[in-house]
Amino acid sequence: MQTIYFDNAATTPIDQEVIELITKTMNDTFGNPSSSHQFGRQSKALIEKSRKTIAKILNCSATEIVFTAGGSEADNLILRNAVTNLDVKRIITSRIEHHAVLHTVEALKEEFGVQIEYVELSEKGDINYDHLNSLLQISEEKTLVSLMLVNNELGNILDIEKVCNICKANRALFHSDTVQGIAHMPIDLQQTPIDFIAASAHKFHGPKGVGFAYFKKGFGIKPLLIGGEQERGARAGTENLHNIVGMERALKLGIENYNEDKAYILDLKKYFIQQLESHFPEVNFNGHSAVTNKSTFHILSVRFSKDYPMMLFQLDLKGIAASGGSACQSGSNKGSHVLKGILNEEESLKTSIRFSFSKHNTKKEIDYTLEQLVEIIN
Repeated sequence: MQTIYFDNAATTPIDQEVIELITKTMNDTFGNPSSSHQFGRQSKALIEKSRKTIAKILNCSATEIVFTAGGSEADNLILRNAVTNLDVKRIITSRIEHHAVLHTVEALKEEFGVQIEYVELSEKGDINYDHLNSLLQISEEKTLVSLMLVNNELGNILDIEKVCNICKANRALFHSDTVQGIAHMPIDLQQTPIDFIAASAHKFHGPKGVGFAYFKKGFGIKPLLIGGEQERGARAGTENLHNIVGMERALKLGIENYNEDKAYILDLKKYFIQQLESHFPEVNFNGHSAVTNKSTFHILSVRFSKDYPMMLFQLDLKGIAASGGSACQSGSNKGSHVLKGILNEEESLKTSIRFSFSKHNTKKEIDYTLEQLVEIIN
């Protein structure tokens, strides 16, 4: 049976070059980076080389990068530090953020009494920037704004420059979950003065279980994990050396091949949109996922004309992997909080599927998927 992977927003296959480098590192460099002997120094040197490379790509200082176990930990580290270390009393976010943000701010409300505000959204999932500005102006409390760069279900791209300017004008801190944006769009932390970002390697053909947080210079960091002075005291625990090295290589490859990969994947996405509209005239697309200048090139959220409760299962039986929402919600009967946040009840009950692409996909795979969709729907 043919197998097709259209769930790259959930995780990406690891580049072969990255696998080879990880394997070599595991074989050749096994010392504890905290050890003072040559084996430890070799490991520490690789970690710091990776930190410098990532910092150079993002145009920031290496001291501003903290390695974590992934994007969710990075979000938690940032949000909790904002409250416990930076005296933030109020957080403004949206109802369509990743649960790593939404559940964390809810926990901070319960634990510390932090005030949570939600910015208004359009039916396409756009942030109401005027409402954000109004929310910032009605309170003198120290405030953090947390809005994701690229929505993981819709693919919508935040106008990050505008949010930076609004936050700066209102003396608010700004955190962005950039997990779906890193390596999928240019990010220059000098040109776009975000205070905090989160990233995860497995979204850009790197290994799972590793990511990083960016803290703008000047902000102290209280660790979530206690027990060691690793990461300059920001995160206890022996560093995940081989995965850190793999993440660096994956990001470097993603940036070096960015223009070529983007053009190729965007062409796939446009082709899929055209074919879907040709085969299913009543099809719709959630958010701005079908508008190429307002959404990322690798995510397409498709809404069919009615509810097909077994569609994902049927596609899976045909060897096609896709998602009904974020992978973090797989197996849940609650449905997508993102789609519920922007669609009316009638539209939210219709079947929506997120197809997400990578450089490994082909038009032949799209044609096969369309054949299966026609068979399922008809």
